[in-house]
Amino acid sequence: IRLVMTVGGAGIGKTILTQKFTLDWAEGKNNQDIHFIFQIPFRKMSVLKYGTCSFVDLVHQFFPEIREEGIYSFKEFKVLFILDGLDECQLPFNFKNPQTLSDITVSASKDVLLTNLIMGNLVPSAQLWITTRPAAASQIPSKFISRKIEVRGFNDQQKEEYFRKRFTDKEQANIIISHIKTSRSLFIMCHIPVFCWITAKVLETVMIKEKNTDLPKNLTELYLRFLRLNIEKKSYLMDDGGATRDHPSLEKMIESLGKLAFEQLKKNQTIFKHHDIEECNINIENTSLYLGVFNQIFKKDKCEMFVNKEYSFMHLTFQEFLAALYAHLTFVNSGVNILEEHQNGQLDMFLRFLLGLSLETNQNHLQDLLTKTGRILESKQKTVQYIKKKINGNLPAEQSINLFHCLNELNDHYLQTEIQQSLRSGRLSTEHLSPAQWSALVFILMSSEEDLKEFDLQKYNSSEEALLNLFSLIFFRLRYCNLSKRSCEVLSSILCSPACHLKVLDLSGNDLQDSGVRLLTFNNLTLTYSLFSLEYCRLTEMSGDHLSTALKSNPSHLTELNLNNNNLQDSGVRNLCAFLENPECRLKTLRLCDCRLSKTSCEVLAAALRSNPSNLKELDLGWNGFNVPDVKQLSDLRKSPDCSLKTLRSVENELTESLKSAVKLSAKNRSHSI
Repeated sequence: IRLVMTVGGAGIGKTILTQKFTLDWAEGKNNQDIHFIFQIPFRKMSVLKYGTCSFVDLVHQFFPEIREEGIYSFKEFKVLFILDGLDECQLPFNFKNPQTLSDITVSASKDVLLTNLIMGNLVPSAQLWITTRPAAASQIPSKFISRKIEVRGFNDQQKEEYFRKRFTDKEQANIIISHIKTSRSLFIMCHIPVFCWITAKVLETVMIKEKNTDLPKNLTELYLRFLRLNIEKKSYLMDDGGATRDHPSLEKMIESLGKLAFEQLKKNQTIFKHHDIEECNINIENTSLYLGVFNQIFKKDKCEMFVNKEYSFMHLTFQEFLAALYAHLTFVNSGVNILEEHQNGQLDMFLRFLLGLSLETNQNHLQDLLTKTGRILESKQKTVQYIKKKINGNLPAEQSINLFHCLNELNDHYLQTEIQQSLRSGRLSTEHLSPAQWSALVFILMSSEEDLKEFDLQKYNSSEEALLNLFSLIFFRLRYCNLSKRSCEVLSSILCSPACHLKVLDLSGNDLQDSGVRLLTFNNLTLTYSLFSLEYCRLTEMSGDHLSTALKSNPSHLTELNLNNNNLQDSGVRNLCAFLENPECRLKTLRLCDCRLSKTSCEVLAAALRSNPSNLKELDLGWNGFNVPDVKQLSDLRKSPDCSLKTLRSVENELTESLKSAVKLSAKNRSHSI
């Protein structure tokens, strides 16, 4: 393995993961075969002072100690380069027509150095670990990537573990976990570690320090209280007797940061420069801005080796919150609507915050914070009706889901309640659902407090259109639902969602073909199902290659794979065997019935099982025309004490032998009769 890519959303823990890996190595806990770990953020590389340099000079700029030790070559060392944040890289990669470079002492532009490092021309013996958000992952061709790993953040059990470790008092921990679970929008967002931290800080202050039982019930209220908490902290640090909250510049300060957040959000920027700060009338030298109010909200990169200092908010969601607060304050105080239409989902969280700020309870919190701000008198019901009208339109699934989150921020749950009652009574028929009701069903299945173990689409409506209305489920059975490649495009995006905890995916009897399987496996990096069934899907040997590539990236989850009745042939099985040979493979059942196989498949399967004999227990090779000698190697393996294989099916062979016996018996009986 040379290059590993870790993919995950903003704040999900990619950088922390690499830092923990490095810390454990530095403390001698693991990976002691590595001599050097060089962690270099992409965004810092983009703003280095020097336009061109050699690769060894680049390493020396980040790690001057290496130069001081006189190290100018890495041939004698085992080296790991951690390149963090590909999505923040502003350098142009050229993998189609690259300028080839293999000498680490020859100067070149930074993009050429990085391109050749990734391609393996520079320091070919080194290992690379690249982290990125999903949108930027495709910048590096897959042929250079040995393994992809997706970080999805905390699962439900880990969310609870976090709060139980954070609050050692069991009663307090139980109250906090119970409260978060009652607000599904809070609980879902807690898959992001930094959001768990924000939630814990606020609930600790409200419940424990203030002895207040009125806990935040939605995202907007939580972030408002977090903002207030930081302002009060600034007052304490500055020892101003609480004057900070009455300071005339406070509202101006929040408005300026809100403007910065809003303007950069429109440009889809989370990292900004000094001139961006100045354009919003923020005095960057005002130390109180960082020592107090925004020391945990707004961070500054102080490293002197770079041309421009860079700035960012602590997390994208806080940037969206401050941007929404700016839009709200501007409209309330001056009547100016600064919003424009955004159709690409870029401002989804921003919209949730903006609507949440219109709620009366949150306006009360805002007036406690900023006494001079006005109020929105618009009826909440008007807003709710407008959102429901939009949901009833022909919106993409992601936008519909976000509008339901918006309704949650406005404390309106009518559509959800309606569908929940139909589900409980068994009277739900998807043939008669309106678009809004479809969206409500999707939202319920995605965010229900009680995990749904199985949702069988065929019970309601076995059509492709029905699938296109569904989102992430725990258990998908989509057998014989008339699905095609178009469904795979939608399903692929569903499976990549952090909210998807799919364990079983059964797509048998659908005309997916190789192109559909490629879509399902190419973007879905982890394949974390325990059972994956693709029987009767018109697959060829190409699907064996697609599946093997995906499964090798994360081999430890799948325990049953059903590929019966597909035209895989020997080459498809040979591709799958690369996955079976992986020592981390946990597959227990493999079904290859009627897959147009020959004796060659039996031989490569036997070789794979000899290489990794400890897990596969059941192998179905029926109806491939095998004779007893064809499966002899596999039959012999079954007798080995080291091999776990217990069941080897060769149905056609067994049936043929039975027929032969029957014919012999019949002939014998006829001769006796004569």
